[in-house]
Amino acid sequence: MGYENEARAVYTQAQKDEEIDNRTDVQFNRYEFVFTKKPAYDFFKRVFDIICSLFALVILFPFMIIVVLIVALSDGQGHPFFVQKRTGRNGKEFKLIKLRTMKLNAECELENLQHKNEMDGPVFKIQDDPRITKLGKFLRKFGFDEVPQLLNILTGSMSFVGPRPPLPKEVEQYSTYDRARLLVKPGLTCYWQVSPKRNSVSFKEWMELDRKYIAERSFLLDIKLIFLTAIRVIVKHDGC
Repeated sequence: MGYENEARAVYTQAQKDEEIDNRTDVQFNRYEFVFTKKPAYDFFKRVFDIICSLFALVILFPFMIIVVLIVALSDGQGHPFFVQKRTGRNGKEFKLIKLRTMKLNAECELENLQHKNEMDGPVFKIQDDPRITKLGKFLRKFGFDEVPQLLNILTGSMSFVGPRPPLPKEVEQYSTYDRARLLVKPGLTCYWQVSPKRNSVSFKEWMELDRKYIAERSFLLDIKLIFLTAIRVIVKHDGC
């Protein structure tokens, strides 16, 4: 389906698409989901993303060179970066960049690990993923693997705050209600990332948190979520 209009949202009990072009409120079965265009907020958020991502890239550049070399040499497999196709705002696909924290053949091993999946819905997550390298565990613990996504933020495919970008194959399994999370740019962090027990949050609850952010989004909320994420990473050593 298309996502040309940012005020397009869909959901019906019969799973039939409904285009919303000019309305700013959308009623969903048992829930009320409100999506309002906020051009001023979008503008200042983009300015914030550009300034902060550029500043962070400049400051972290020497450190990242060292980390990239360590990742490339740690297992003798090279390829320090992991590039993966993700789905962004309005269903537009882009290439997400991360530091590689898994074996090179990690995607090939995924099918054999499906029976260990600890999440419901179309996503795959296990707490002790055997595909993650020792260095990868350290990088993830402090969120270092996410630093290259500053390039995604700088180029405009992502933002600092927003729902995490899903895989295209996950989006294919979304209900039309779940697709509402594609109305805004994906981000590094959001409500789910700062949840006290995020690994025990169900897929349905995760989608609800993303819709909650979209309905409530504001510059102050973004700053709050960034602050809470920083505390989680620095104090609890639990990366994005």
